[in-house]
Amino acid sequence: MKSKKIVLHFSKEIWDKPVVCNLGKEYDLTFNILKAEVTPREEGLVVLELTGTEGQYRKGIRYLRDQGVKIQPLSKDVIRIEEKCTHCGACLAVCPTEALSVNRETWEVIFDPQECIGCELCLPACPPQAMEIEF
Repeated sequence: MKSKKIVLHFSKEIWDKPVVCNLGKEYDLTFNILKAEVTPREEGLVVLELTGTEGQYRKGIRYLRDQGVKIQPLSKDVIRIEEKCTHCGACLAVCPTEALSVNRETWEVIFDPQECIGCELCLPACPPQAMEIEF
């Protein structure tokens, strides 16, 4: 099984089409919507994690392109510089996926990059600037 995070850009002409739903229905891909900004009759953006076989993935990507969806890989990752982190917890309140959590025994902030969607909300929230973007 292959799992990739991608960014989909929808034009205002296709914002109302069920293209993401069809990835599961027609191509047997599992999708997890990590972030979505879709406004009626405007351009939209969806960050997805797609999981399936290599063949299913390629067919699903081809389908998206045929529908007019622009696709780009999620090519940036949020990382934490451990030496800078003071474990103040300021980032916890802004993380929409709970990629940042607190260990209740040690009170240390835990960062799980697998849960991170790259929304970058933690960057300005971090006083010691321990959270950074890695391209």
